[in-house]
Amino acid sequence: MDVLIVAAVIYKLYKLLRETRAEQLAKGIVILLILTKVSEWMELYTINWILNNAMTVGTLALLIVFQPELRRGLEYIGRSRLLSKSFVEIRGESLSNVVDEIVDAAASLSRQKIGALIVMEKQTGLNEVVETGTRIDGLVSSDLLINIFIPNTPLHDGAVIIKDDKIKAAACFLPLTDNSGLSKELGTRHRAALGISERSDALAIIVSEETGAISIAENGTIARYLDTKTLRQILIDMYKPKSSNPTIFTRWRQKDEQEEE
Repeated sequence: MDVLIVAAVIYKLYKLLRETRAEQLAKGIVILLILTKVSEWMELYTINWILNNAMTVGTLALLIVFQPELRRGLEYIGRSRLLSKSFVEIRGESLSNVVDEIVDAAASLSRQKIGALIVMEKQTGLNEVVETGTRIDGLVSSDLLINIFIPNTPLHDGAVIIKDDKIKAAACFLPLTDNSGLSKELGTRHRAALGISERSDALAIIVSEETGAISIAENGTIARYLDTKTLRQILIDMYKPKSSNPTIFTRWRQKDEQEEE
């Protein structure tokens, strides 16, 4: 039982660190530990002393360097289904209306090639982001969302934050992604959507101003060129209780692959 618990924890940590900056840092720490042992076995006392002291001081440095990943891990634990109910369980009747309003707004903005960025708050609170914008606290409606993003209006720049069936705020500033390997085709909206998805469990909807294409960012991953049918299904699935079923992105990609075959 002891070994199984440790193995499960290590596996979860690996999943959290995979494809992040922390993965490379973790590899560097492992190399330093190996070098420390090697220097001890070879009786290289000066090198061993330097490495041992570096690891001692490095413990505090790790807390600073790994702060985003530690926060992400604690939020992952806090989002356990044992501690909260899903949006579907709480507001099942209004879910369909909210999804329809968001999809209608995204479709209209896409046709008009009006840029938009809508962030759906889930378990991780986004109050620090909400405070950077203008409070609205109004019911979700397609007309309101469209009017917010009309060019040259006071709130069209920035992101809209939605929680449950309420628009919490508009014109909010989001952190940009740290991923330097993104395509140059992705503009600031896409990078901001990826940034908030890396730092929380939020799902971001992006409408491109240049092409009108609809995209979604979640968990540091982006899916582009979605149609309204796929967008509606993703939003419906988004707040369903977690299970061993594939993620919404996996299901969507598998569906596309089957249709192509």
